[in-house]
Amino acid sequence: MAVTNPFVFELPTAENTTDYDLNITFFTNYICDPEEMGLQMFEAVFQPVILSLIFLLGVAGNGLMITVLLRRWRLLRITEIYLLHLALADLMFLCTFPFHVVDGVIGWLFGEFLCKLLGLMQNLNLCCGSLLLAGIGFDRYLAIVHAIPSLQSRRPRTVHLTCISLWVLCLVLSIPNTVFLTVKKDNTNTSRLSCFYYHYGIHANNWVLTKRVLDHVCFFLPLAVMSYCYTAVVLTLCRSHISQTKQGAIRLALLVTLVFCFCWLPYNITLLIQTMIDLQVISYEACYSSALQQVAFEVTKSLGFSHCCLNPFLYAFVGVRFRNELIHLLCQLGCSRICLPFIRSQGHSRSSISDGATTTSAIFT
Repeated sequence: MAVTNPFVFELPTAENTTDYDLNITFFTNYICDPEEMGLQMFEAVFQPVILSLIFLLGVAGNGLMITVLLRRWRLLRITEIYLLHLALADLMFLCTFPFHVVDGVIGWLFGEFLCKLLGLMQNLNLCCGSLLLAGIGFDRYLAIVHAIPSLQSRRPRTVHLTCISLWVLCLVLSIPNTVFLTVKKDNTNTSRLSCFYYHYGIHANNWVLTKRVLDHVCFFLPLAVMSYCYTAVVLTLCRSHISQTKQGAIRLALLVTLVFCFCWLPYNITLLIQTMIDLQVISYEACYSSALQQVAFEVTKSLGFSHCCLNPFLYAFVGVRFRNELIHLLCQLGCSRICLPFIRSQGHSRSSISDGATTTSAIFT
């Protein structure tokens, strides 16, 4: 996420590899000054502010979700096991934000070890988070569409092993980040250090392109799984007697899928466009176009990152049981006055039906 100065538009070589995640180079025959394009101010103001807001909201939401779930560790239901792993992935990903905020403003100051470690964590948790979302969707599909046949497979031990397998798979896919990432002086600004894919020249460039393919897979595969599973859930609920609670469950299933698509689809589109530029399938003829592409990338990337702070509200806080436990936890922490109106309204709330039921009052409780 470092800003190069100026943006030199040149063909990629073994010494000049690119990835939009940490450094940006465009391929054409022009030289554009970031100050003239207004990019330095955009990078120095927009990115730190947005990432800081996402960080604060995400740490609070995911931290509360983990705390509530760990209070009854041995009594976790199937979906809550997925939620615990998802919150851990989101929280680990959010921990990389402060470093990237500093990197975007003044360059990389944290050495090569943290460069490799944070690159590993970011890729690992983004990949694992998306696959866990697909796992939640598939679990809801089994619980509602195939309630009786899935009883054997939907056991806590099986779910824990599934989540651990996803972590291991994503770790293997993320290990090349530790190989190719390193710290080096910026080619266009010798006073600024950059954490980037510099090791092994053209091989690092090939990994950048491979990583982009993996990013697309980690979006479109979970999206396909979620779309199919939640469509089947909605159709199953529609075939039964429609009640107000079932209508709420249908709306929630649609909301979860649409929010995931809304957050990550723009980023994947801009990432695909950037890959086509790097491969010279398309090219720019003016600095304005390249500046617009960079702004679009940063905005859509921040939009995608915001999904990690929305997950607690989409998957956990909507559940009546979880929400009640959160209110009691906040009361124990000294927030009684704030929580009192919510406690009084608990008597009017409907209790959730068990996790394995065919019909449910809320999909994620």
